[in-house]
Amino acid sequence: MEKQGIISKIIFRSPDSQFVVFAIETDEGDDETMTGYLSGIEEGMYVNVKGEYKENRQYGMQFVVEEYEAAMPDDLYSMERYLGSGAIKGVGEIMAKRIIKRFGMDTFRIIEEEPERLAEIKGISERKANEIGVQFAEKQEMREALIFLSKYGISSTLAVKIYTEYGGKLYTVVKENPYKIAEDISGVGFKTADSIARRSGIGALSEFRIRAALVYTLNRATGLGHIYLPRRLLVSWTFQLLGQKDNPSDDHSYMYDDEMAVTNDVIEVQINNLNVDKKIVMCEVNGEEAVYSPYNYRQEINTAGRLLETCATIDARDITFPSVEKELQKIEKDIDITLDDIQKEAVFQAARNGVTVITGGPGTGKTTTINAIIRYFEMEGDSLLLAAPTGRAAKRMTEATGHAAQTIHRLLELSGGVSDDSVGETARFERNSSNPLEADVIIIDEMSMVDQSLMHALMQAVPFGAHLILVGDQDQLPSVGAGNVLKDIIRSGRIPVVSLKRIFRQEKGSAIVENAHKINNGEPILLDNKSSDFFFIPRDNVKDILGEVGELVSRKLPGFVKCDSSEIQVLTPMRNGPLGVNEINKKLQQVLNKEKPGKKEKELHDGTVIREGDKVMQTKNNYKLEWTIYSGKGRFKVEEGMGIFNGDMGMVKEIDEYNEEVVVLFDDDKEVRYPYNLLDELQLSYAITIHKSQGSEYPAVILPLLTGPHILMNRNLLYTAITRAKKCVVIVGDGYMVGKMIKNNDEQKRYSSLDIRLKEL
Repeated sequence: MEKQGIISKIIFRSPDSQFVVFAIETDEGDDETMTGYLSGIEEGMYVNVKGEYKENRQYGMQFVVEEYEAAMPDDLYSMERYLGSGAIKGVGEIMAKRIIKRFGMDTFRIIEEEPERLAEIKGISERKANEIGVQFAEKQEMREALIFLSKYGISSTLAVKIYTEYGGKLYTVVKENPYKIAEDISGVGFKTADSIARRSGIGALSEFRIRAALVYTLNRATGLGHIYLPRRLLVSWTFQLLGQKDNPSDDHSYMYDDEMAVTNDVIEVQINNLNVDKKIVMCEVNGEEAVYSPYNYRQEINTAGRLLETCATIDARDITFPSVEKELQKIEKDIDITLDDIQKEAVFQAARNGVTVITGGPGTGKTTTINAIIRYFEMEGDSLLLAAPTGRAAKRMTEATGHAAQTIHRLLELSGGVSDDSVGETARFERNSSNPLEADVIIIDEMSMVDQSLMHALMQAVPFGAHLILVGDQDQLPSVGAGNVLKDIIRSGRIPVVSLKRIFRQEKGSAIVENAHKINNGEPILLDNKSSDFFFIPRDNVKDILGEVGELVSRKLPGFVKCDSSEIQVLTPMRNGPLGVNEINKKLQQVLNKEKPGKKEKELHDGTVIREGDKVMQTKNNYKLEWTIYSGKGRFKVEEGMGIFNGDMGMVKEIDEYNEEVVVLFDDDKEVRYPYNLLDELQLSYAITIHKSQGSEYPAVILPLLTGPHILMNRNLLYTAITRAKKCVVIVGDGYMVGKMIKNNDEQKRYSSLDIRLKEL
């Protein structure tokens, strides 16, 4: 049986398969709900469907679609309904009637070949007429592309991403090198690309396939924080990726049509071939063979070289401790501070060295030390630049020092371009070795957050003869991006390091600071609720924990810490699971930003709904996103730029259904318009992972703890969570788990070697 009509609504689309339920307005004028395993269909499409009615136990008789093809309506009534369906942005039902009345059966030809003639119709400007023509053509091209991609088992969501990335080149990519899709498009794994390759006729033992798997594995390792992989791990991970069990002799359960299975020996051969072709770099690290992407290897070597060069450019012969101490006496008097001997040593080392690391936990006087360093160099007549990895951290640095600080990306003048020579996307900066920063002293705070890629970019821009001062807490979690920069620099022994360890008397009343240091030292903490800033609420099941968290955020804590609910942050070790980010966000959204008439909302690809007023977070670096800062009621543009980064947080200001955009106002006043196809880069952020909280500080932190994997539930994670709180910490859940995390000093191993490169050079 055949039917024709316009898809008026996608009711349900499975994220795990191609099953879809949709409503269609048939040419007979009926509204009918249909189902089927279909790829590529979208609202507003005019389709011819083939299928039959079948009995469904729950929903009764349904029309089940077996196949479909996109088409163009060929009668005036259907053409009018198509144009007015929302398929063409800016053309509603009234405008569709006017267009059809003016051009009749010639309408689609006019739109396609002479779109400027649409301006003959009242309400359509020349600009709008051309926009309608462009949209009409794009819709046709996209429909054809989606239908082509559906033959390869590609979901409509992924198909749109592929079309957006490659345009007309997608046909060549899919047929000749489908593995490129996994390299170029975020969220696409090797398995997806491999499935497409199988349908394209690429065999299991294809050299192309195995090399692609090895390169993908190295890139994935970078995404997990590693700069390199030991060769043994690269072989093992690639073997698992290709679908084999741990021992290939046990059971070749993953076979291609040729029934030939991949073995470790085959993978080893391709590692050697990639090395010969200079697609990877191999060398010995800590007594075993290590494999790097050329990009990661060059970055690490260059970063080490620039660090040592910067160290060597300062002539320190005239800088003595007595001379520095004399200056510090004036500073102490001027700004009413008292420095201890270690803090004075930190200023002295900063004055006499090209690169200095200052590290310490909470309450150890890092801010006071930075302020003293700033004043010292100002008295010397030197110019300074201050920066931190995130907008929140830069804002805190500005407030603490009274000296303007900015993000490292803004310091380096992000251009919005993307480097071609990269693993994933890497930013291009205007400040580099040929156009260095203009400063005598550069101070970087929250160094534990700085990954290898950003450190490399920074070192390229540090001018000859400048002082670089790196400040951070080496006991925090490592950066979200690849590398272990701060720890590696300290571990190398080649860069002067000053460790601030004294907890100052004025901070001793804080149980947050006291408990943070106890946790870091592996000592148990008291959960007796006798302090004014550290609380424990025992709960033994998920439902009660979620209920208590909702109460704390919405009702109990805002008044206690004198802040808005949106400023209170829930931190959790995990993304998934009953107490993971996703589930807690659903609960808190219902508590803090309920569905209301007139409040617009938009469903994301994973089924999450975001609505106006929601707290959201950017989940990946996007160097091409444009932002604007406005001022005053007239919304005058103050500043424009590009780049929104993993962990940036803001609020959904508006959902613009006409332009199909979501407007987000970020914490640093940057306003960004997200087209609908980029919404998978956003997630609700009433709750975030502890890892994503690095560099941020919140009035109050709520930490739900019950169960979790051993590798995650460790001391380092708990310490990082506790130190994010400014006024109050509340742990909700199992007190035994707190003790267990303190005892667990196992951290996830990161394969990085900046320390080795520094020692070698």
